[in-house]
Amino acid sequence: MNSKTTLVTGGAGFIGSHLCAVLVGKGYRVICVDNLLTGSRSNIHQLEQNERFRFIEHDVTNELRSTMNDVRTIDFIYHLASPASPVQYQNHPLETLHVNSIGTENMLKLAQETGASFLYTSTSEVYGNPLEHPQKETYWGNVNSYGPRSCYDEAKRFGEALVYTYTHHYRVNARMVRIFNTYGPHMEKDDGRVVSNFVNQALDNQPITIHGDGNQTRSFCYVSDMVEGIVRAMETEHTSSEIINLGNTDERSIDEIADLIIKLSGSRSEKEYKELPPDDPVRRQPDISKAKELLKWEPKISLEEGLTKTIEYFKQMANSQ
Repeated sequence: MNSKTTLVTGGAGFIGSHLCAVLVGKGYRVICVDNLLTGSRSNIHQLEQNERFRFIEHDVTNELRSTMNDVRTIDFIYHLASPASPVQYQNHPLETLHVNSIGTENMLKLAQETGASFLYTSTSEVYGNPLEHPQKETYWGNVNSYGPRSCYDEAKRFGEALVYTYTHHYRVNARMVRIFNTYGPHMEKDDGRVVSNFVNQALDNQPITIHGDGNQTRSFCYVSDMVEGIVRAMETEHTSSEIINLGNTDERSIDEIADLIIKLSGSRSEKEYKELPPDDPVRRQPDISKAKELLKWEPKISLEEGLTKTIEYFKQMANSQ
């Protein structure tokens, strides 16, 4: 039995809840910390029956020791806490800025005090509307610091700067992953993400809302593949101070994704085009050469398989309401 203790911030969120489940399955004692701003207790309901799992409702912009006395027992910290979809972070801009700045520093300080290994989940949004394609970790990005997406993009970039500082100046064993578009069960129905929007519109036979001309691209990674990459980034030796892209390289147009979801769901929906929001990236595809070499990781779930599972999840959610 694994005797190590892992702290997961944002552990009741979409990716965080899947991560908690995998870590519990690997035998870790898992402490899930979430203020439930965008996470949901329902995502971790089954885990709460497990003796190796513990949930603490807490905002990490406040010191954790105020609600948890045994912080010195922590061996690993996965810092995922943050609103992550455009709807979420635009509805909660200050919270997004604070959790990726104050919250990230609080977690880095905790790693420094305890000697815990630390992982920060950054985002492909640090690349902005990229002028380099596909995007490598060495690309500095094309980001608007003063716009509707800046609360998220710039907060994550600042979080990365904090990780660099604590790694290089305070010798914290920290690494970062930049998460590209991810989808799957536990997504919120109204989170504004492409897949959840399209799937729910298709299931209701409503028009599929496409912003722009539909030719813009995304590369979607199924959540189980993403979580495997995150865990490998933490557990693989010699990843301290590294930045690693995690995502699927299967680049598809938004039009193509809409057509596929309509087909897989048996929907009668038609496509409806609206104006593209400001600063919305036109192309997005990760270069995952580093993840392949360093982590021996690459996605396994095809878009068709992952969308089929996601459609089934949202069908079950609709039937249970």
